[in-house]
Amino acid sequence: MPHPTEQRARIRSVALASAAAALALALTGCSSSGDASASADGKITLTVGTFGTFGYKEAGLYDAYMKLHPEITIKENPTTVEGNYWTALQTRLSGGGLDDVQALEVGRISLATSEDLADAFADLSEAPGVDKKDYLPWKWDQATTADGRTIGLGTDVGPMAICYRQDLFKAAGLPSDPESVGKLWAGDWAKFVETGKRYQAKAPKGTYFMDSATGLFNAVVSSSTVQYYKDGKLAYKDSPSVKTGWDLAVKAVHGRTSQGLKMFDTPWQTAFSKSTFATTVCPSWQQANIQQFSGPSNKGKWNIAQPPAAGNWGGSFLAVPASGKHVDEAKKLVAWLTAPEQQAKVFQQVGNIPANQAAHDLPGVIDHKNAYIGPDAATGQIFSTAAKAIQPAETGPHAQDLTGAFSTGVQLMEQNGKSPEEAWNATVRQIDSTIQ
Repeated sequence: MPHPTEQRARIRSVALASAAAALALALTGCSSSGDASASADGKITLTVGTFGTFGYKEAGLYDAYMKLHPEITIKENPTTVEGNYWTALQTRLSGGGLDDVQALEVGRISLATSEDLADAFADLSEAPGVDKKDYLPWKWDQATTADGRTIGLGTDVGPMAICYRQDLFKAAGLPSDPESVGKLWAGDWAKFVETGKRYQAKAPKGTYFMDSATGLFNAVVSSSTVQYYKDGKLAYKDSPSVKTGWDLAVKAVHGRTSQGLKMFDTPWQTAFSKSTFATTVCPSWQQANIQQFSGPSNKGKWNIAQPPAAGNWGGSFLAVPASGKHVDEAKKLVAWLTAPEQQAKVFQQVGNIPANQAAHDLPGVIDHKNAYIGPDAATGQIFSTAAKAIQPAETGPHAQDLTGAFSTGVQLMEQNGKSPEEAWNATVRQIDSTIQ
């Protein structure tokens, strides 16, 4: 999932992570396991730590599981901002207070599967009902350690599209049907930026082509198989996708085709309802934001087109801390929540495309149409097809921190008026001082 919080990652130091890891190992070494701590009446409460919107409550899955298992009570402990969630999780790995189930963002999974942290989590590869072949292979591999333990089951992936306002495109003299819109920028993110110039030349008063150059930068990087790491080493300074993304973000800022909003903050949310931008990069999870923040009055005004290039932005896992009081029951819950039928229900409710590929062709996913976008845009077919086209990229232990650092860097240009050179140098200094 999710994603809405992805941009808010905070730079965390390697020292902090290493310290947490060491303490986690110590904690794991003296931890309990199994379900021996159930109450005298056999009742068990399972807690689920999440960030953003995983959709389990919205899809009624917790209620359904408790009906199937009357001895189980489920309590979700949600956090809005993923960066805050990750910071707290690191602290709890050393100090206690972990939930029975902990969500992990894809940008953290490389660190979670490293030698420093992997032993803090239970192996889910042989949990009841789990079948490796059901999951997208690259998603399964991301959560698998070097010694073959799978410490997280994929909840969703973030295949990208472009969501756009049909009414604003028409007013600016651009085509508005999805096929024609997709052709405007097919195969090249530079064409997307150039389309922004065309839009801006005849833009309705007070509107911009895109919401944020940060979104553009992240989309370009997410479209590449080489992002911030190469062969296990930090390589962002020589990454072609980082260079291309940065250069295009600079063009968007200088061309004033971006409204310069900080994604996921309140002004960004408000701009949806005020109809002040015409496009936003649209991983599948973005559908929920569009509908929530645009409001009923804008129903049917958004539509969805193919992106310049296929890519993945976001996606998460569910993990079970090995030190939990109810490890076996937590494994069963995670296996059930990530099974095809349950992931299909989450998609129908909040738009998160399943990481379980067995769900992609289920009725209710492949034939799902979004009544708000289009209206009745064939989002199930669009995102299921896009998910299968994703080429996995090497993530690295601090991918999420790097995403946050570059988002801040682009914002230095958009919101603080820094030159591209000043913003780049500030970004590099921040990374060099906090990430090794």
